[in-house]
Amino acid sequence: MNPVTLLPFIVLIGAMFLMTRSAKKKQAAAAQMRNEMQPGTGIRTIGGMYATVKELHDDTVLLEIAPGVHAIYAKNAIGAVLDDAEYNRIVHGDDDDALDGAVVPDDASSLTEADADEDTSDDAKIDLGKKAEAEPTDAESDKKSEGMTDGEADAK
Repeated sequence: MNPVTLLPFIVLIGAMFLMTRSAKKKQAAAAQMRNEMQPGTGIRTIGGMYATVKELHDDTVLLEIAPGVHAIYAKNAIGAVLDDAEYNRIVHGDDDDALDGAVVPDDASSLTEADADEDTSDDAKIDLGKKAEAEPTDAESDKKSEGMTDGEADAK
C-alpha cells in the first residue's frame, strides 16, 4: 500500500493512544488519593457533599456527615481529599487569613470620593452635553428650500 494512505490511520491511532494514556494517569492519581485517606480526613464526594472519614474498608468508607450522622459510601464516590485548612474554611467558615486585613467597601462611593478630591483641575471636568448645532451653509439651505430633506440626494 501507499504510505500516504496509511498516514491518517497512523495519526488516528497515535491520538487514541495519547488520550487513553492521559485518562489512565488521571485514574491512577484518583486511586492513589483515595488510598491515602486516613480517619479524620475531610473529603468532598463526587456529589459535592463534605464529610469526615471515620473508617476505611476495602471498597467502602464510613463518613461522618454531621455530628452523630454516619453514612457508608463507596471509595469511588470520593471526589477529593481536602487538607485540614481548606476543609475547615469550607465547612466551618473559618476564613481568618482569607482577607489578610483588607477591607472591602459595600459600595463604590468610597472608591470614587478619593478620586474626585484629587482631580480638581479643569482637565478632569469634561462637558459631555450636546453641543449646539452649527448653522446650515448656503448650499444646504438651498436644498431645503427646494423641498429636499436631509436624507435625499440629487439623483435623477
